Amino acid sequence: MKKSRFTESQIVAVLKEGEAGMPVAELCRKHGVSSATYYQWKSKYSGVQVSELQRLRELEAENAKLKRMYADLALENSAIKDVLNRKS
Repeated sequence: MKKSRFTESQIVAVLKEGEAGMPVAELCRKHGVSSATYYQWKSKYSGVQVSELQRLRELEAENAKLKRMYADLALENSAIKDVLNRKS
């Protein structure tokens, strides 16, 4: 996925300008984005605060860490069961 040249906090700021009443065409021209990009951002980030985005990112990182931990433990558990089954 291509990395955006805008951070999520910048995107939220652009969307707030749009909510304040600035015309979409002028807003897009000012920030150098297409109207399609603006509307994609709006569908993804509308009504979200920067602090909520930061918390979401932290939760996603924690979730990924827990999934890796579970995968490691499941693999270890499987290996131990194989060893115990061979001894029997």
